[in-house]
Amino acid sequence: MKPMYINGRFTVGRAKEMIPVINPATEEVLDEVPRGTAEDVHEAVAAAKHAFPEWSRTPATVRAGLLHEAASLMKSHAEELTHLLTEEEGKPFVENEEEVFWTYDTFHYYAELARHERGRFLPPGDPDQINFVIKEPYGVAGCIIPWNFPLLLLAWKLAPALAAGNTVVIKPSELTPLSTLRLIELAFDHLPPGVVNVVTGYGPEAGETLVRHPDVPIIAFTGSVETGQRIASIAAPMMKKLHLELGGKDPMVIAPDVDIEMAVRGAAYAGMLNAGQVCTSTERLYVHESIYGRFSEELADFVGKLRLGSGLDPDTDVGPMIRNRFREKVEGQLAEATNLGGQILIGGKRPQQPAKGYFFEPTVIVNVNHQMALMRDETFGPVLPLMPYRDFDEAIRLCNDTRFGLGASLMSHDAKLVKRFFDNVKAGTIWINDPLTDNFAGPFGGMKMTGGGRELGQEGLDEFLEVKHVHWDVEGKIKEYWYPYGE
Repeated sequence: MKPMYINGRFTVGRAKEMIPVINPATEEVLDEVPRGTAEDVHEAVAAAKHAFPEWSRTPATVRAGLLHEAASLMKSHAEELTHLLTEEEGKPFVENEEEVFWTYDTFHYYAELARHERGRFLPPGDPDQINFVIKEPYGVAGCIIPWNFPLLLLAWKLAPALAAGNTVVIKPSELTPLSTLRLIELAFDHLPPGVVNVVTGYGPEAGETLVRHPDVPIIAFTGSVETGQRIASIAAPMMKKLHLELGGKDPMVIAPDVDIEMAVRGAAYAGMLNAGQVCTSTERLYVHESIYGRFSEELADFVGKLRLGSGLDPDTDVGPMIRNRFREKVEGQLAEATNLGGQILIGGKRPQQPAKGYFFEPTVIVNVNHQMALMRDETFGPVLPLMPYRDFDEAIRLCNDTRFGLGASLMSHDAKLVKRFFDNVKAGTIWINDPLTDNFAGPFGGMKMTGGGRELGQEGLDEFLEVKHVHWDVEGKIKEYWYPYGE
């Protein structure tokens, strides 16, 4: 059993039940964590609130050193964290190696970025005045983390929140809490008690209590639109700062000038990474009609050769889905699409081997349209649906025909098409010939119903800082524009 982490110590708190954590590749129970209660959340918030004044006054250089130390501790235990992450979340070991690298390097990045500035000076309206802007931490930040990248998406919130001077209460997904707890145990014991806290449990109990708590002024959440809407409705009466990233339905456009082998491999990677369980997964493919037939065949042939299996097997390309209910959602979308005329070229079902685990065959489907849920709603599974387009205006229109706006990809070497694409597609990140690649200094987030928050870059740090304008008249003389007006 892995206990929660509150006020610098590990504890089961007031939990009377445990939550089993299952290996999605074997369906075996790995361990269990406490089913945290509202009282546990209150205790964690109280600890974070108590620690905030001292932590927020700690010089940025000192905080930077502590975060660098945390990152170094993560790096020294990278193999252990990668192994646990693979058992708990399921994706191939090599993908989790990258996640762990990004996790500790995110802390290095924000440790330095937070030392760079605290605000700026402004030109005053009068020679005797001084105007400046101060960026200040909010206080206690509530961070609610998804299961698909439990360490990386934790780091994208925790690192800037701490670097900015906030204290934090983390609610990890009940599906993948073990790697978070182990990360905290390995890398954050040197921080003052209460600066970082972890409460495990379910959303309606632990998560909602954190959102409702009056001493938590900012909530950072990655997850579904429906949960994000629920959080927003709870937080609205208290006017909390919300940092929401609510998924996507990302398109990829294949231009006629592209090298087909490169485009096939890029599309397969973008659609099948983590079994398609990535908020920026390519979930809609639009291929120019002149190459549509050849591209479809070559993509199906390539995807059909991808190897399913445990993430701990070095030969595995695609691991399991996280749970059966997510697999059933994919099956439902495919069933509707085929009933409406869609044709599956490869995959589309549960494999006979491995016999255990929540596996689903990598799938390519054609003859789809925007009337199908498969082309409208987030799939979050290893499925690539293809549609042909006639001209680039149609491709852009199809890309924008969605309620989401997280990312969009283009495969092309035509500079004119590239500019038209990034000028006209409504998405927070535009990838040209290199899908799903992030940059520490580049903001990540979406538009429309994806949420609008930003992680990474200066923007990611600013999400955890409030802005204060100071207007100071140094001389302090009576002003001619004060009352009374008649003089």
